[in-house]
Amino acid sequence: MSNKSAQTERLRQRFALYDTNGDGRVGRGDLEAEARRIVEAFGEPEDSPKAQALLHAYPHMWDYMMQRAGRDAGQDLSVEQFVEIADAQMLSQGAVGFSNMLRPSIRAMVDLCDVDGDGQVDPQEFRKWLAAIGNDRIDADEVFRQVDADGNGQLSVEELVAAVGKYHAGELDAPLLGV
Repeated sequence: MSNKSAQTERLRQRFALYDTNGDGRVGRGDLEAEARRIVEAFGEPEDSPKAQALLHAYPHMWDYMMQRAGRDAGQDLSVEQFVEIADAQMLSQGAVGFSNMLRPSIRAMVDLCDVDGDGQVDPQEFRKWLAAIGNDRIDADEVFRQVDADGNGQLSVEELVAAVGKYHAGELDAPLLGV
């Protein structure tokens, strides 16, 4: 599969993940629902600071993407529109695009699963992350090794942003956010 084919397929998978009500359209409310599902899976009370950070980061990601595309944040998108906008706002802009769009939500995910409070994700916390997003069927230790770029046994926000970018660019087969 070419990188462009992999990129499009992964954006389509992301769309399906975000389409929480299954209506074939994605909107801000779908990202809010996905964030609530993740918070629930972690067993975190919705009013906790960690939960609130994630509950705000997901819709903020939508708002940012829509604003950059010149669209109304209240608008829903078809899969084709979503792929086109996500490609323009993330894939076409490389690491900068991924960082601008995904860093706040990845930071919030790290904080949510960071039990020991060191600001990074260890292998046990990573397994909990994958289970919370519905990826508990993959080899978490192998994925962790692939993502741990500096080999220090911890995943930083920077490593995770880079890994998600590489995944969506078709350069890494380590599904970190549910697809």
